[in-house]
Amino acid sequence: MKEVRNIKGTVVKINSDLYKVDTGLSVKDYKAKGVFKFKKTNILVGDKVEVNGEVIEKVYPRINEFIRPPIANIEQLVVVVATTNPKPDLELLDKQIIMAEKNNVLPIICINKIDLSQDYLDIIKTYEKIGYQVLTTDAKNGIGIDKLALLLQNKITAFTGNSGVGKSTLTNNIFGDTVSEEGETSEKLEKGKHTTKFVELYKMGGNAYIADTPGFSTYEMKNISCSDLDKCFVEFIPFISNCEFRGCSHIKEKKCGIKQAVEDKKIDKGRYERYCKFYTKLKEEKKW
Repeated sequence: MKEVRNIKGTVVKINSDLYKVDTGLSVKDYKAKGVFKFKKTNILVGDKVEVNGEVIEKVYPRINEFIRPPIANIEQLVVVVATTNPKPDLELLDKQIIMAEKNNVLPIICINKIDLSQDYLDIIKTYEKIGYQVLTTDAKNGIGIDKLALLLQNKITAFTGNSGVGKSTLTNNIFGDTVSEEGETSEKLEKGKHTTKFVELYKMGGNAYIADTPGFSTYEMKNISCSDLDKCFVEFIPFISNCEFRGCSHIKEKKCGIKQAVEDKKIDKGRYERYCKFYTKLKEEKKW
């Protein structure tokens, strides 16, 4: 039977010069048209493409793209935080939320291992007040998995967070089988050994995919200028207009709408302090 021409699909895996594409009709390997190599166009997992015969002929514009891990068109980022082992890293949590905001990705916070500790209510309170959706799960026992799975429908979603927080266990529970190999957690370092080496999209059904990646935990904010950082803290935005000076850093200035909002407890003090730390680091890096 002759294959239908010009079919749209999604790249779900890359193996050397072969691109596995899900067209909805089939999932098979294609080669890239020579023009992509000539133009030095990298095709990424998550790319929306058009195939013809055995060849990818067109790559559609991306809504976003990432270098580490190499993936495109992520719509949601589930940031997983464990209640313990490893303990919550709020700096990393905020860095990953910043990454999501900067790249037009919806962040969802998932607090896992709620069976091991009850010390997570302040995290829920802080981030729900901002407007972020916060879920609680016990991946080992399947608690909260159904609610999480509902949020993933018809989206391309990636999971991120420190190694050992339970990302693989969560995705395995969602699919009901082993999608990601589970790593062992080091009690000494309170960090796990991530076992995923390649980027791949797993289809949940319909147009929903989960990205299995080496994670975004090594992400640094090198593509964000210190002057744009405040826009990535979405709770800051309503108060920026109250600053006396345009381009206010919200750190040393006296008449600052952000600092006043922190004093009035309209902005969480911990989030503000982490903003100051990130801003200072970005400014120092810019000098160098």
